[in-house]
Amino acid sequence: MTWSYYVYGLGLVADRPIPGLIPVNGLRAFDVKVSLEGGSTCSGRCREPSATLWHVSSNRDARGEPVLQVWRVENDGSFRFRYSDGVEFGVDRRGARVWASGSAGATPEDLDVYLLGPVLGFVLRLRGITCLHASAVMADTWALAFPGPAGAGKSTLAAAFALSGCPVLADDVLPLREADGHFLAGPGIPRLCLWPDAVGHLYGSPEALPRLTPDYALDPTWDKRWLDLAKVNPQFFRKAPPLGVIYFLGERQAAADFRVEAISPGEGLMMLVANSYRTELLNKDLRAREFATLARLAAQVPLRRVTPPDDPARLSGLCEAILEDFRGLNTPAFRQKTPLG
Repeated sequence: MTWSYYVYGLGLVADRPIPGLIPVNGLRAFDVKVSLEGGSTCSGRCREPSATLWHVSSNRDARGEPVLQVWRVENDGSFRFRYSDGVEFGVDRRGARVWASGSAGATPEDLDVYLLGPVLGFVLRLRGITCLHASAVMADTWALAFPGPAGAGKSTLAAAFALSGCPVLADDVLPLREADGHFLAGPGIPRLCLWPDAVGHLYGSPEALPRLTPDYALDPTWDKRWLDLAKVNPQFFRKAPPLGVIYFLGERQAAADFRVEAISPGEGLMMLVANSYRTELLNKDLRAREFATLARLAAQVPLRRVTPPDDPARLSGLCEAILEDFRGLNTPAFRQKTPLG
């Protein structure tokens, strides 16, 4: 038995249910086949002569081990991911097949955290789809993107927009596609992940949202929470909306006023390169294609810098300031640049 989904703009079929995704009935064709019930492991094949170490994460776990190591198997061009907690994934060279095996004690939720984030993010990159490390929301039929490094508050800002009535389009991984010379954004996956302190600030209690992984997962101290976006939008987003503006999140400050300022295409291009997703795993050809795509993006879409407050209580005010800025740009001349749907 298989389960079908539509995620990141791709048709996906899996050999078991994937919590947090919205099942699709009657999916006639799919882009990616996912095997989560005992697929091939990396531990043996990564030591084959044909397997070359492709990437070692600079992030380390509590034991000092790299959080992620990736091998490339030369004879078939596939990739093997191995996380320091023992979870392993394989991805074929075309990004059409994914398989996984977990270490002892891994829960389905453990596997899904990796699958729905970095693994499928890499699949998108292999398929030639440029992605930003960004959250995104909808405003007036447009997508507003918020790139930023880890800890910049991308997800927290998106959740604040959700509370103000703006639907969340993506969290952490934002695919970008070009159509008729214009850029379309998303969709992501129908869930938004937040740390407990952000949940407490936005919803009144850290326990207001359920844990992303159970307390018997591989890392019981990893207490990230998740907001089910499908409860608000059961269809989520089947079509990608036009990208209206990109707001880069700067360093938080205790400023009296919110600062939103324009960025030149040249400066914005460098910031887009710095905030693209999983670039470290791309080969030279894919990086060159990505750079050309980002150059077109910087030339076509307004780029802005936002200085967020360090006080979470002021997030609603920041949302209002961003919407006011966006609607000031959203003039008839601006609307002619990008089709609305």
